[in-house]
Amino acid sequence: MSKRDPIYKVIFLNQGQVYEMYARQIFQSDLWGFLEVEEFVFGERNQLVVDPSEEKLKAQFEGVVRSFVPMHSIIRIDEVERLGTAKISEAKGGGNVMPFPMPMPEK
Repeated sequence: MSKRDPIYKVIFLNQGQVYEMYARQIFQSDLWGFLEVEEFVFGERNQLVVDPSEEKLKAQFEGVVRSFVPMHSIIRIDEVERLGTAKISEAKGGGNVMPFPMPMPEK
């Protein structure tokens, strides 16, 4: 029995928005405090309905080989059986998604 390639759903905060993306490779980076996300997976466009959020993500990550996401931005990582729709949504204040507090830089 051949082992299937896992697909991971990665949800993270980026500039006040929640990104939900799918990738085949995720691992801790050699850059301290970062997670590496490689081989982004997007749904095939063989239907008439096109999701503008997914198309925006596809265009934004076109040509990206690897992304370095700060650990404190990660909300959740799931290994999934099926590919879903990548999307961007607004992070709502006062909900259950809050940015991690960052220390003020010393001058």
